[in-house]
Amino acid sequence: MLSLFEIAALLLVLSAILSWLNRAYIKLPHTIGLLVMALLASFGVMALEAFIPSLQVYETLSGAIGQIDFNETLMKGMLGFLLFAGALHVDFAKLRDAKWAIGSMATFGVILSTFIVGTGFYFIAKLLGLNLPYIWALVFGSLISPTDPVAVLSILKSVKMPKSLEAKIAGESLFNDGVGVVVFTIIVAIAVGASGDHAWTQTIMLAGPAEAAGGGHGGVGVLDVIELFVVDAIGGAILGAIAGWLAYRMMASIDEHAIEVLISLAIVAGTYAIAQRINILGHHLSGPIAVVVAGLMIGNKGASFAMSDHTKEYLFGFWEMIDEILNSVLFLLIGLELLVLGLVPQYAWAGLVAIPLVLLARLCAVYVPMKVIGTFKNFTKGAIPVLTWGGVRGGISVALALSLPDNEYKPLILTATYCVVVFSIIVQGLTVKNVVQKVVDPNLL
Repeated sequence: MLSLFEIAALLLVLSAILSWLNRAYIKLPHTIGLLVMALLASFGVMALEAFIPSLQVYETLSGAIGQIDFNETLMKGMLGFLLFAGALHVDFAKLRDAKWAIGSMATFGVILSTFIVGTGFYFIAKLLGLNLPYIWALVFGSLISPTDPVAVLSILKSVKMPKSLEAKIAGESLFNDGVGVVVFTIIVAIAVGASGDHAWTQTIMLAGPAEAAGGGHGGVGVLDVIELFVVDAIGGAILGAIAGWLAYRMMASIDEHAIEVLISLAIVAGTYAIAQRINILGHHLSGPIAVVVAGLMIGNKGASFAMSDHTKEYLFGFWEMIDEILNSVLFLLIGLELLVLGLVPQYAWAGLVAIPLVLLARLCAVYVPMKVIGTFKNFTKGAIPVLTWGGVRGGISVALALSLPDNEYKPLILTATYCVVVFSIIVQGLTVKNVVQKVVDPNLL
């Protein structure tokens, strides 16, 4: 068994080697290239094991990757730092201008997509002769509906688009995962209660214990939903605002780049940890929402009024490096997880058919809220196809699928999730630039 240091060393070495190979020869966008090569490496290891089992390469590598709890690593380790790094670069003024568009897509859009995907996936499973209750189909809909902020922000680095449109995509991705996981928590609680698995008390990493939503008892009412949303999302935002303000005041009182970088690190780690520790009415605060709000404050108000140009250069450069390193490791892990996820080939057809279903749901999640609240006038021409195709899914969906209790439905949900995520990152990620160039006015680029 490898030690924690040896596993970290293995991931960093693989990330560095594959990043170099991609940059020198393949020349795909950085994170997409890493995912592609990690997937090819996983298939290569499987093939090598089939032809030369005596080498035991598969056993060694899968054993090392299997020691990594993907859900814990992403949700409790990497996510806070990645979200903070992404939020630093988001223009708060443009985010505020698009607040109704972002808010409607991140709430009503996620819920609408959950039911469209869940209902469609239920009938897909039925047509393929697979046993999947409707409530567990909705579980799949809830975990695949939110766009992934890490994947979206990573891909946006390589795509030139109007700043107002970029703010909508980035802003929605930063906030809809918090809302999406509240929905996920509630639906899983109902599903677990309906299946009679009252012993399940596994923590849902973004929203707190599933039993806090009634999962341990099988009953979830409207008040439970409101209570969970208020404590999780709004409570997380308030915590982030307080933490960001404290960091801003500390940075404004000094001019020393090393200490100010240290303050930013402390804000991310401390805020995320505190959010997981605070317990109000049995619910935890949302760590991701808290660090996003803190990051927006530091990246806008802090950068404008609390930092010298020298400090801004160091602080933003530091977080850019953190973002690149953690993204490299994360996308490598998504590819290598193929070795240990236990995907079932018989469920691959369901996963493939789920891809257009998820895209259709994404289109509805963008179009319908905008139509209802009448904010199309605030949209750049071509925004709907860009927002639809640019709504990339990523590691958060995989982590949520892995967090599900072991039962007969989990392999199907996990396989479909992985199919959608891999397609989303590789195909949508590589072609979103073409979509932007085709549908957006060239004068705005």
